[in-house]
Amino acid sequence: MSDVLELVEARLRMALGEPDARAAVTFLGTDRIEVLRFEGNGVIRYATLGMSAQPMADPTVVLADPLRGPRAELLLSVRGGRADTDKVLRPLAVLAASPQVEGLIVAPGAALDVGEPLWPGAPFTSVLVAASGGLVEDLELDEPMEPVRFLPLLPMTPNEAAWKRVHGADALEARWLQHGTDLRDPLRKGVPLDD
Repeated sequence: MSDVLELVEARLRMALGEPDARAAVTFLGTDRIEVLRFEGNGVIRYATLGMSAQPMADPTVVLADPLRGPRAELLLSVRGGRADTDKVLRPLAVLAASPQVEGLIVAPGAALDVGEPLWPGAPFTSVLVAASGGLVEDLELDEPMEPVRFLPLLPMTPNEAAWKRVHGADALEARWLQHGTDLRDPLRKGVPLDD
């Protein structure tokens, strides 16, 4: 499936330019996951590369289909110069490996938790998975393979994550919008949740 990853990397370069850094992480029993770093206009973008090599499969299925099933890569955008966000590489790789390791199907509206700050001093330990199609267009693959979706990750504070579990992803996104929340601010405070 290396040809899929070549197409994915080409799509990322087309949308975001040349990466200025990349790191690779391999977890026992999983394929290698790379994280590419792109910088421009004061924003640093991190993109996973490797999650889409195989389709995500329902963990209850005895034999996973090697071609059919959703495919995705993860994108995280933060404002540069405010925090040591390059330490997010390993947590991002952990999230990208979760379909292989835990049998998760990562889809918009899902919350993913790494159990520790995303980077030193970060007020976030989890992310909300947003819908694809914005920053990087979906990548169509030959039938019967599903397109690769580039899913933005929106960091959540623990209180926001708890509130999202009760009220849902749409309600949290509406609250962020209502309060003009800068979701790229790596040091932002949690949105007010009690009004």
